[in-house]
Amino acid sequence: MKIRMIIGCVLAWVGASGHTATQVYQSPEDFVAEMFAGETPPASALWIDAELRTKLAEVLGRKPGLRMRYWGAADKTVWILEEVGKDHPITAGVAIEGGSIDEIRVLVFRESRGWEVKYPFFTRQFHQARLTRRGLSQNIDGITGATLSVHAMKRMARAALLMHENTNHANTALAAAK
Repeated sequence: MKIRMIIGCVLAWVGASGHTATQVYQSPEDFVAEMFAGETPPASALWIDAELRTKLAEVLGRKPGLRMRYWGAADKTVWILEEVGKDHPITAGVAIEGGSIDEIRVLVFRESRGWEVKYPFFTRQFHQARLTRRGLSQNIDGITGATLSVHAMKRMARAALLMHENTNHANTALAAAK
């Protein structure tokens, strides 16, 4: 139900914006269901404390909200995030499993250029990426003409990894490893 409300709000905003370049590749609801093989857990909320807020602000270049909705089971979390590329938000789904990116996908793209970030040749670069002090554990090659969209995707990947670390699902992976 909450996923449908989120989707409805996103679609209403898109419709009100009058921006004609909007491309919906997959609904957030379908992405979450796919990442959990159709057995979607209930949505949870990660409350952003002062320390996490500071870290996310460094990654995103802006202060995050007070909480972030996600879906989680065992050592896996799924996040639906939005970041502005050049002028408009890009909606992406990010699945984290065992502390690394399992999947990242552009769900809704609203920019007039930079859409190449939707293709698997680009998103595959994030597979198994982890968070390091300097950013991501893997180098992500840019795309000529899509620099701002590439930066938005990298910010969302880093933010999802950082938030995952602050859930009980990250602790599940650590406990299983011991």
